[in-house]
Amino acid sequence: MFICNIKGLRTMLEVKNLTKAFGKRVVLNRLSVTLTPHVYGLLGQNGSGKTTLIRCLTHLYKEGEVTVFIDGACSGNVFDYLDNVGYLPQRFGLYPELSVNATLELLANLKGIDKQHAHPEIERVLALVNLSDRGNDRVGSLSGGMVRRLGIAQALLGDPPILFFDEPTAGLDPEERLRFKNLIADIKGQRIIVISTHIVEDVEATCDRILILHNQGILVNGTNDDVRHIARGKVYDISESDLDRLSGDYNIFKKYDRVGEVRFRILANTPQQLTPCEPEIEDGYLCTIKSV
Repeated sequence: MFICNIKGLRTMLEVKNLTKAFGKRVVLNRLSVTLTPHVYGLLGQNGSGKTTLIRCLTHLYKEGEVTVFIDGACSGNVFDYLDNVGYLPQRFGLYPELSVNATLELLANLKGIDKQHAHPEIERVLALVNLSDRGNDRVGSLSGGMVRRLGIAQALLGDPPILFFDEPTAGLDPEERLRFKNLIADIKGQRIIVISTHIVEDVEATCDRILILHNQGILVNGTNDDVRHIARGKVYDISESDLDRLSGDYNIFKKYDRVGEVRFRILANTPQQLTPCEPEIEDGYLCTIKSV
């Protein structure tokens, strides 16, 4: 079997014709996508396959070993592929009786980080997630948000060039969500970073490319502006009195209050006798999954 080493290679991940099914339910069907050093926001409806895709990219599902390629080599044949991947799962489980430091020491060892370098590396990642003062605390004593931050820290161990985060800001307060965004901005460089989330504003603030997963495949792989452009000329922000002026094919997807006035945000395939507004990433995403 050919064994290749990732170190020193230009980082490019390719997924080629990935199909993953659970029984008769096909989640991903011949999915193909190429990832280069960028911060990708992975968007999709619940059940669309975002977590399944990441689990294939991290070889938790065997399908990834033969459909994921790193710089042209099948990742299943790359000796240290997984040593160069950091991964925060959607549900991050740990040994609650261990201390934070002991947990990270264990995970550093599994990543192949020698004892000499493990301690400063643990200090580094704990500082990044604002847990420096919690090293001796039992994991079981941490709040849910702190456990999430610990999960982010372990993904960063070893400074890997490929990072996958599945719902990284779930359970974080606004201050820690901002810290995570700043962290990604600081470390992105020449890395491939994929952030799966349902929080579109986090994608807009953190990512420079967006993947939209729908109908078992990647429908969009583009810049933030590319996604906004999908909805250009189709978005209207109107008052309640303008509802009677709508015609043809349209969807009301948001009703909100602005300074005491009820407003509606509309997506329409049919041109309206109203002035369209500047689209946002959420508009482009909704146009994609609803085929507006």
